[in-house]
Amino acid sequence: METNQFLTNIATDLLMKIKEHRELIAAIFSGLLILITWALGDYLSPFFWVTFHLTAFVVGGYAKAKEGISETIANRELNVEMLMVFAAIGAASIGYWTEGAILIFIFALSGALETYTLNKSNQEISSLMDLQPEEALRIKDGREEIVPVSKLAVNEIILVRAGERIPADGLIIKGTTAIDESAITGESIPVSKGNDQEVFAGTVALDGSISVQITTEANETLFQKIIQMVQSAQDEKSPSQLFIERFEGKYVKTVLAVVAVMMFLPYLLFGWTLSESIYRAMILLVVASPCALVASIMPATLSAISNSAKSGILFKGGVHIENLSHVKAIAFDKTGTLTNGKPIVTDTYFHHDYDENKILQIVGAIERESTHPLAQSITKYSNENKGITHEFDVLEMKTVSGNGVTAVINNEKWEIGKPDFVGRKAAANFHNGISEALTAQGKTVVFAKMNEEILAVFALKDTIRKDAKKAITMLRKHGIHTIMLTGDNELTAKSLAREAGIDHYIADCLPEEKVKHVKDLRKDYGNVAMVGDGINDAPALASANVGIAMGEGTDVALETADVVLMKNDLSKLFNAINLSSRMNKVVKQNVIFSLSVILVLISSNFFQVIDLPLGVIGHEGSTILVILNGLRLLK
Repeated sequence: METNQFLTNIATDLLMKIKEHRELIAAIFSGLLILITWALGDYLSPFFWVTFHLTAFVVGGYAKAKEGISETIANRELNVEMLMVFAAIGAASIGYWTEGAILIFIFALSGALETYTLNKSNQEISSLMDLQPEEALRIKDGREEIVPVSKLAVNEIILVRAGERIPADGLIIKGTTAIDESAITGESIPVSKGNDQEVFAGTVALDGSISVQITTEANETLFQKIIQMVQSAQDEKSPSQLFIERFEGKYVKTVLAVVAVMMFLPYLLFGWTLSESIYRAMILLVVASPCALVASIMPATLSAISNSAKSGILFKGGVHIENLSHVKAIAFDKTGTLTNGKPIVTDTYFHHDYDENKILQIVGAIERESTHPLAQSITKYSNENKGITHEFDVLEMKTVSGNGVTAVINNEKWEIGKPDFVGRKAAANFHNGISEALTAQGKTVVFAKMNEEILAVFALKDTIRKDAKKAITMLRKHGIHTIMLTGDNELTAKSLAREAGIDHYIADCLPEEKVKHVKDLRKDYGNVAMVGDGINDAPALASANVGIAMGEGTDVALETADVVLMKNDLSKLFNAINLSSRMNKVVKQNVIFSLSVILVLISSNFFQVIDLPLGVIGHEGSTILVILNGLRLLK
């Protein structure tokens, strides 16, 4: 039974893979049929020769023909897919089966590769939904009951325990807790909240239970707005895509109109025979087919994608490589993008009358009992700088939600936490008011107090990534304006922006504000990129001309972004911009060359200089040349 199930699973997976890649498989099979027919042409009977070509036509052209017919009916306008079908049929109608099959094969292969690429970049919504709580603990008439989040109503009360994700937007009416709001603001340091303070769905209550009065319908929460903004931004078409769609219809109509005229006008006006006019019209249909034009972009794009992947940069489509070199401004998220995303101890000050080593060891021992990010950073600092040479028994350890911790060591009461927790007046006077200067530098201060006396102060800060300064410097030299968007307060944002060399910063940004700022930047600069790593960055990444995610970021950011820096190296961003410029130059060369060849072949055909075989050679030869030119980007 287990063996049968195993085989069934393998068969199911195989069928799913075949279905997913059916266009690519069909294109390759069509190409193989053409190759076999060409190689065995002298040994095949006319029946099998025609049958092989017909099969290549049907297998390779089915998907594109179906797509072309469907879109033509839906939009009531012809497209390039239909032109390619007409060109292939036209070639076959005058006896040039192989040339027609090759046209179908090249177009089918490019379409299959494009479909495969697009299918890999549309999964971010399901990843977002995984973080949305499905149930909540509602308190009604003094009783607790678990209900679906969709059933919650405004003004109802829910209970959120420590470690749970908050299911709805609301106000705290009872309890205090430190809340991890990184899913909304991107800020790595938890925020302490109590009565009458607002909380958001998707955030996590870390160390205290709270009762929350719901203020927003389940489908209108800030978290749901993030999902809606991603959907809306992804539905917007780029200017290049809109231009291509407009050009496509006009091109097809023009070619077909000229072919129709070519079939009879020379016969009526220039004394050509009817067979000669039809023959020249079929040559025109073949040489005017946009094979070389289509191949001008895809091989160059795939080569650039392959090249960038070797350097740790993943592009999700050619349009994003094209857009990157046009970027005039880049907006950066702070936490996890410009910074390492984890606070570290940058400054320490100790009471002169006490042993510094012993204080640090005791504080490290106490903080080791806590899961708070700041406590973990202090513990790490203690271990790395002083080490634990004595074992201290930490007794009566308590966490005071949103403020700090208390413990007893050697019958001495220790308090570690915020200035208000240990006494604001004593904290302000410690070391001649050093805490005020540290706060002004954008740092978070934590005090350690034994009994009634403050013995130490620790300053913590999220530090700039080593590659961030280098990247910012290179971008500014390239004439690209840099902006930092962060949920941090003004002091912290200003300090970090100055340290990183950022041109401009905007503090206190919620996700919808980041989107607004990105859209404002697009108005000011035209083409804008956004670099981020968190769930909260997803809408802004989708709203920018080019969204760029850090490789160690959240799944949502990775799937929403157009470009991923797989090795988290911001300095690679400048290399990607240079590669984008190279690719655009190659594409321009290919487009100009392919259009020039088409014009020359059309002119030569009108003056009866070329016949169909020469027209096909010129047409397919130009296609091969632009493909080879595009492959140069592999180096």
